[in-house]
Amino acid sequence: MEAIMNQLVSYERVGRAARLRMDDGKVNAMSPAMLGELHAAFDRAAADQAIVVLEGRDQVFSAGFDLKLMANGSAAEIHTMLRLGGELALKILSFPTPVITATRGHAYPMGAFLMLAADWRIGAEGSWRTGLNEVRINMTVPGFALEVARQRLTPAAFSRTAMTGEMFGPAEARDAGFIDQVVPPSEVEAAIQIAITWMEGVIPANHAATKLAARAASIAAMRAAIDAELILERAERTVGRRAA
Repeated sequence: MEAIMNQLVSYERVGRAARLRMDDGKVNAMSPAMLGELHAAFDRAAADQAIVVLEGRDQVFSAGFDLKLMANGSAAEIHTMLRLGGELALKILSFPTPVITATRGHAYPMGAFLMLAADWRIGAEGSWRTGLNEVRINMTVPGFALEVARQRLTPAAFSRTAMTGEMFGPAEARDAGFIDQVVPPSEVEAAIQIAITWMEGVIPANHAATKLAARAASIAAMRAAIDAELILERAERTVGRRAA
């Protein structure tokens, strides 16, 4: 067993699995620092050819992008955060090894995007919510996020959450396509171990090739959206409107 403790994301290698845990001591806001550590952890998992398990804190998977930075940060900081987020969702969607997420608490948009990009998603029973709530907090859903949601959610749920900002509890999230199974909190670890064991039976090269083929249209659409929308000039216009 190998464990690496960074400031925000820990990396623990157990057998063929890499356990990545987000923990900023608060709500796991997707700041540039958090996103940078997640990129580094996934890059390490790719080098290790490890099955990835991505987890958050007990009460929150992630509260999404850092809204304080969105409200007060510079154009360069906002651009960096959004770009890192889009690239991370795309990295997970096309990751060469299986990616499992385990959600025990709230997963607001950027957290939801990471679940939507993963291969198997476990959720704990509870009062937590997930969804795309941008239209209710004076934001537009990013194009890359629409594409990662479109490829996983049911058409009705996709329309409802994207257009109205509806958020879903665990059972509703499973039916919508945000997660694949819901288990009691005491059984999350057992569910993770079952998922790891199942993924160990997947032949890595075939898994990677099939993933890229099955998701080719979504990957291309996300790449195009990231390159067209998540540019510094747009962040500068956002800051300009904020100052006006």
